[in-house]
Amino acid sequence: MSRSETERSSLRDRLNGSRLIAPVASFSIGAIAVTVLFAIGAWQRRWIADDGLIVLRTVRNLLAGNGPVFNAGERVEANTSTAWTYIMWFFSWVTGAEHTEYVALWVALILSVSAIPLAMYGTARLYGARVTSAGFGLLLPLGAIVYIAIPPARDFATSGLENGLTIFWVAALWCQLIAWAHRRGSEPTRWSRTAFLLLSFTAGLAPLIRPEGAIVGVLVLLLLFCSQISWKMRVAMVVVAGALPVGYQIFRMGYYAVLVPNPAIAKDASGSKWSQGLQYLGNLFGPYALLLPVIIAAVVGVLLAAVALLNRSTTVEEADGVAGGGPSAERDDDLPEVLDDHAAPSSRERFVRRASSLSTGCQSSRAVVATMLVAGLILSVYWVRQGGDFMHGRVLLTPLFILLLPVMVVPVVVPATVRTRSGQLRLAAAVAVLAGVGATVWWGVAVHANTLPNAGTTIGRNGIVDERTFYVTNMANENPVTAEDYLEYPRMNAMVETIREVHKTGGIILPSQNFDEWYVAALPDKMPPGVPRQTTVYFLNLGMTSMNAPLDVRVVDQMGLAYPLAAHTARLEDGRIGHDKDLSSAWVVAESGGVITRPGLPAYMSRDQVKLARAALKCPDTQERFASYQDTWTFARFKANLTDSLHFNGYRIARQPEYEILRCGLPMPANLDEK
Repeated sequence: MSRSETERSSLRDRLNGSRLIAPVASFSIGAIAVTVLFAIGAWQRRWIADDGLIVLRTVRNLLAGNGPVFNAGERVEANTSTAWTYIMWFFSWVTGAEHTEYVALWVALILSVSAIPLAMYGTARLYGARVTSAGFGLLLPLGAIVYIAIPPARDFATSGLENGLTIFWVAALWCQLIAWAHRRGSEPTRWSRTAFLLLSFTAGLAPLIRPEGAIVGVLVLLLLFCSQISWKMRVAMVVVAGALPVGYQIFRMGYYAVLVPNPAIAKDASGSKWSQGLQYLGNLFGPYALLLPVIIAAVVGVLLAAVALLNRSTTVEEADGVAGGGPSAERDDDLPEVLDDHAAPSSRERFVRRASSLSTGCQSSRAVVATMLVAGLILSVYWVRQGGDFMHGRVLLTPLFILLLPVMVVPVVVPATVRTRSGQLRLAAAVAVLAGVGATVWWGVAVHANTLPNAGTTIGRNGIVDERTFYVTNMANENPVTAEDYLEYPRMNAMVETIREVHKTGGIILPSQNFDEWYVAALPDKMPPGVPRQTTVYFLNLGMTSMNAPLDVRVVDQMGLAYPLAAHTARLEDGRIGHDKDLSSAWVVAESGGVITRPGLPAYMSRDQVKLARAALKCPDTQERFASYQDTWTFARFKANLTDSLHFNGYRIARQPEYEILRCGLPMPANLDEK
């Protein structure tokens, strides 16, 4: 090799090295910076929500040997995320932590923070070859900045809820999908088959992470199923993906006697409240001018897709030139087949070729990106249709995270030459992407500390509130984590004291308008057959109430998250979102066996209300529903629940006892209006 050739080779190696070092260094710096900033913000805003404490009540019962229940002796699934419940139980059991709240705090924080660099890594792999193929390239964060900048993302990075688990699962699924797409065209190996089945397993976890997550899981599994794999692998992936969720679904139906977690029934998750959902969407986008970075991300995504098409067409043209003869030669080669009727493919052959082409195309980066974007859009529409949530931004965080995946990091590639038209277009695209990243950083700095105008002690007319700020303000505690912290919330200290007074004899503890006092409906000396003597607390704030009460105290709520009787009432059309079921306390007094005479009955409650509720509870279907979750769990009960679960899932009663009596065709009780 001559000296000049050696120098050119050395220069080429140095250029290739710089092309590799620059994107790796820029990605690493960006990922570390974004992750650290998110971790700091999440830690500063650390807390456990009231709804997060609901999960931990079930964990306490699991640890105590009472099973996956909210109240001992009642098989009710009060937690929406099955996976989160058992993850909390596992780490609480392993650590032996006295306060499960800290287990929830740290596990949620670690999963939330880890999801950011994991998602960025998957996107970096998506663009990796494009950045290092030509010119000088960088990988800069964009979508990651959008996500971490909005306050709800940092609020729900802890909170004790499953948000951290959900985005971590999405990030892991994204990375696995990108890796799978990169294996396209390679010979199947034992490792690639194992990786494919692991991907199928991850996608199959979707309904256990969140029930609506099945939208993402099903679309991904359809993509895998339609890819170019053998039927043996298709059968294997169906088994691997379905074993756990299907097995758990059978258990749920036989154990809880419904098809979905109880909160899905309480909130009528299949219902429709479009106007409220649009308000919820505006409630997230409005305070932070979120539409600006979303538009920037969309424009950058379109630019990157256009550059990819430009690169592809350029590569094809270069390949045609190198092959010799150019496009005209290719047409000459094809000419005899076109003119020869016998050589022309049959319709069946054309169908097979087209199907094979589509099957091969499934295992591509474009198909993966399209699948995730479609899943994110469908999930967004689902939440808008359902009405959103009462917690500011919470349920839209996952769809936003999914939609930002293709631009979590973005390539900025300066072409090696700008003398050609394609080089000039690539340079213009690089400048535009860089400007988009800069504008997004500016936006993130400007809005990161914004809060809702109605944040604090006031819940707006639309029923949506900045949940963390609401509790922080009400308790004057910047970081409420434990159940004991929530004793500073109105009524809680008085509730604990009332439980101590009532616990030995039993009674039904009901909230009053006075924050320092609770009403107590007494139990008779002799309880009705089949009704246990126990202390029952009836209150909306289910988490703080249940975690500050002993496990042998029954805690139920008007909305029905842990109380099937309330859950099976019809949804209030104009009720506050997430709280649009409200069962009167006369029902719980009647169902718990309370007295109907003075002074054992609270003054605000009439005797007739309780008598009507007692009569309404005799409806055969309602009695069978009680039996489905209160009877001893035997194999016979399992079979009965399994067959009745579809019926009970849609079973609804009238909210007013007198209307329920009419609905069920029961006789009206005698001797009403007596004093």
